[in-house]
Amino acid sequence: MSATIAAVQTLPVSMPVHPGLVVRGARGTHDRSDFLLVRVVTSEDVVGYGEVSATPLWSGEDGSTADHFIRDLLAPALVGRPLAPVGALETLMGRLLAGNPFTKAGVAIALWDAYARTLDVPLAVALGGAYRDRVPIKLSLSGDGPGLDHVYATARALGFRAFKVKVGLGVAGDVARVSRARELVGPDTFLGVDANGGWSRADAARAVRQLMDHGIGFVEQPVAPADLAGLRALRDAGIPVVADEAVFGLADLVALVRAEAADCVSLYVGKSGGPGRAVAMGQLAAAFGIATLLGSNGEFGLGAAAQLHVACALPALSEFPSDIIGAHYYTQDILARPLNSDGTTVRLGAEPGLGVVPRPDLVDAFR
Repeated sequence: MSATIAAVQTLPVSMPVHPGLVVRGARGTHDRSDFLLVRVVTSEDVVGYGEVSATPLWSGEDGSTADHFIRDLLAPALVGRPLAPVGALETLMGRLLAGNPFTKAGVAIALWDAYARTLDVPLAVALGGAYRDRVPIKLSLSGDGPGLDHVYATARALGFRAFKVKVGLGVAGDVARVSRARELVGPDTFLGVDANGGWSRADAARAVRQLMDHGIGFVEQPVAPADLAGLRALRDAGIPVVADEAVFGLADLVALVRAEAADCVSLYVGKSGGPGRAVAMGQLAAAFGIATLLGSNGEFGLGAAAQLHVACALPALSEFPSDIIGAHYYTQDILARPLNSDGTTVRLGAEPGLGVVPRPDLVDAFR
């Protein structure tokens, strides 16, 4: 008889961002994460962990709403059901709860972690990989003047050597910020820009013309999420376009493919609703020649581990660095043992499941 789900538990965790790495972009400032950790226990005493990395200004979800929906809606429906196939459980959660992909993703990560541990294989293998064992990464630079200089110095000290600059705050300031960033990182360092949908079409066209002189590698979500024609127009201008806010689920991805609106899609485990769905989206994108990278919502260590396994399970991954940051972004780590990351790449281990667990003090605090 296969394992069943015996318990679904939660734990709120709040942590300030490293003061030298606070992100300031067109969608606001992210200086603290109030997330929710999830634990699934099976009938065979196998434990899986997940993370709801939700922020209201981005997804409309947060740790409090996630805790309510998981404890009062999803957990009662999941307990007693077979652990496998996990995809069926993701479908069940989709029927029970509209929207809220980050909340459902936190539970799905824990379910997939427990399933892979039951098989005694890394999650990337359970998801269909692993196609690689390391992923190149980058970090966001934001702020102006001395603030930008400080963020870069902090990132450099942490080992980061590839970056994207937050723009979409006004063309003149954006160009000055990217110009300064290029001076700081040097002529040969990878540098992209991320507008978070903050430009109008006219501003995007004007900004990109000027920014191309600074050797930017891509422009991420330059215009509003629904403006697929605007994304396509910038592609025609000769700059690689990364879609982020424009693509949450499969329907968004299909619309993007039909509009030929992007060269690359920034996948999130949270936006997709879980690891299995993120891999499915990456496979669909690859079938139409669209690259994928892993974007970030400031995940803690469990979320970063899920990002890593999804990235390694994708048959095709963009040459652009991904945003698997994890503990680098915070004042402390939630993991008992950190991910194997040096700021340039993050490496996949051979341990089963996510390959990581929370610190003992956090494990003891689950309810």
